[in-house]
Parts: sequence; C-alpha cells; structure tokens
Amino acid sequence: MPSAQDGAFIFDLDGTLVDSVPDITRAINLALKALKRPTCEEGDVRHWIGNGAKALVRRAVSSGFRPTIDVPQRLLEETHTQFLKYYSDTLCESSTLYPGVKETLAELKRIGYPLAIATNKPARFIAPICETLEINTFFSLCVGGDSLPEKKPSPLPLAHLCHQLNKQSHHCIMVGDSKNDILAAKAAGMRSVGLTYGYNYGESISQYHPDWVFDDFSEITSLLP
Repeated sequence: MPSAQDGAFIFDLDGTLVDSVPDITRAINLALKALKRPTCEEGDVRHWIGNGAKALVRRAVSSGFRPTIDVPQRLLEETHTQFLKYYSDTLCESSTLYPGVKETLAELKRIGYPLAIATNKPARFIAPICETLEINTFFSLCVGGDSLPEKKPSPLPLAHLCHQLNKQSHHCIMVGDSKNDILAAKAAGMRSVGLTYGYNYGESISQYHPDWVFDDFSEITSLLP
C-alpha cells in the first residue's frame, strides 16, 4: 500500500458510499407515472444502476414493453427529462451512508490521503448529496458521468483524477461496488477494492477480480501501512 504522500483513494458514489436506491426509485416512478408508463420495484432498480441516468431510464422504460418492441426514442428522452427533474427534488429524502463510511473517510483524510469521487451519476447531483450527508469536506475532486467524454468502465475518469491529483495510477486505489469500477481500474493500471453490498446487476463483484473484496467499508483501513 503506497503512503499518503504517493497514493490516493478514488471512490464510486452510489452503492459504495451511499445507498441512494430509495430516492432514485421514487424519482423514476414519478417520471413514469407522469408519462403514464408502468412503474417499477425498488429491487429492480438496484440491478439497473451503474451506467448513468440515461441507461437507468432506458432499463426502467423498457421493462414496460415486450422484448420484441423497440422503445420510442422520444419516450426515453421525455422520461429522462422528467427523472432528472424529480430526482433533483428528492435527492436525499431517504438516501443514507453505508455503515462505516464517514469514519473511514475521516481516518484516510486524517492520515493525509487525497480522496476523490468518480461516479457515473450526473455531476450536478454529487455536491448536494455529499453536502446533505456531510461527507463533502473529505473530497478534493469529483467527476460525474457527464464530466468527461467517457464514463466508467472507460479508464478516462480515473486517469483524469490521477492527473489532477498529480499521482501515478499504480499508486492509487479505486473503491467501488460495480464491475464498471473494477474494469475502469484495471484499464487505468490501478488497483481496486470491490465491495459486496452495493449494486452490481445481481452479479458477484469477486468474479471481476478486484485486488481486494470487502463486505464492510471500514475494512479499507486494513490496507493502511
């Protein structure tokens, strides 16, 4: 494990730091109702998160169509617009930090590790969520799914953050709950922690071979030198 002088930690947001599914489900169902489409269950939404808002909307809208029928593009666009509006209004009504998140971030920050966020969530939602849940002061940099030309599993967000932090990628660790996090880390030449409790399309995170697999966020401190 590199020292705080050389290394850095980069975190995913949804499913890693924050359980945001209740608020996301509420917003997507309000959007679907507004357009007179069938609503969805929270359990389904947990398997749809990870590729950004547009992918989430496509999965939610498609669930109301027979598999052989293409979803009209206009319906996708209208639902996406409605979803962003409703989600802006309900960002942190029910979202919560996972156990051990605040304490672990505080310990990493105390030691001196730079901390950053790389999420596929639209960038405009990152700061309000982190501020409401009182973790915003831990992070020096954040990128969202629309901050750069590519999002995870592309390595671009991670490479961008390493460059901004003036750190070499092999000295940094990506912490996430999804295959997108692990694939992005591998492509960026970065080590990774896979968390088992988040949203990974119903798949085991271990099958993507992160360097470490943890069941609890606080286990990250076991990596410290």
